Amino acid sequence: MTMQTPSQFHAPEQVAFHRTELSLILGLYGRMVAAGEWRDYGMSHLREVAVFSVFRRSAENPLYRIEKRPKLRLKQGQYAVIGMDGQILKRGNDLRQVLRVLERKLIRAVT
Repeated sequence: MTMQTPSQFHAPEQVAFHRTELSLILGLYGRMVAAGEWRDYGMSHLREVAVFSVFRRSAENPLYRIEKRPKLRLKQGQYAVIGMDGQILKRGNDLRQVLRVLERKLIRAVT
């Protein structure tokens, strides 16, 4: 049996949202909560993806997932908004632009 050095025990790296990214996401989340559309959220930081999930009710499946996958940065774009059915609604490298697909739901006709 061989002894392992502490450097061999280092934890796997995780993908996480940066403070500026979370600021954009939570700003949208707050507006959607105020509009009565969303009520809960959850975050996961995994090895290859960070996920911000939004829910209408906490016991349901997420309405939308906002994902960050840095490995796709040079391909389709590292950010994606995914609907509850798994369909990618918008993808790109500019988080503000990607989140606009959800902001359209705030715009309502005034009668």
